Amino acid sequence: MQKRIEIQYHKTNVGEFILGNIDQSVCLLDYRWRKRRSFIDQRIRSTFNADFFECSNPLLREVKTQIDAYLKGDLKTFQFPICLAGSDFQKNVWKTLEKIPYGKTKSYLQISEMMGVSSSSVRAVANANGANAIALAIPCHRVIGSDGSLVGYAGGLQAKKKLLGLEKRNTFYPNELPLWD
Repeated sequence: MQKRIEIQYHKTNVGEFILGNIDQSVCLLDYRWRKRRSFIDQRIRSTFNADFFECSNPLLREVKTQIDAYLKGDLKTFQFPICLAGSDFQKNVWKTLEKIPYGKTKSYLQISEMMGVSSSSVRAVANANGANAIALAIPCHRVIGSDGSLVGYAGGLQAKKKLLGLEKRNTFYPNELPLWD
């Protein structure tokens, strides 16, 4: 019998999200209208041998509550179980992204260095970053270009700019000026 990934949609000021859970863990918190939506959904379905089923449950309601609190600036760290669907390399990249502190950014090159892989792996790191299906909680929005520029984001650069601005406004690092106002 095929398993079920229970999903819901959640509209926010940075875009509409699709949320999904399986076996009491979040396997999907991603922009509903992003590029590669069907590819990512297929990867998740295939990994868990499951199909999407729209419904409400306590975990997805809690995820919505935490997203809203984060977007108000009241939450800096998400507190729900996550179940990742990806290759070992992708999972390693995503685990590394979780180490980027709230209000800080890292470049793809810095992520490669944090992982201990060669600088020639930057493109692979960028591709894994783009395949992240747990937005916000696995903070791929905190990854910028080596020159400090805002680069690719599933929710679009405007959403990325809003998220980084929100985090900068809610974080004080002495002797630093905010990058995005």
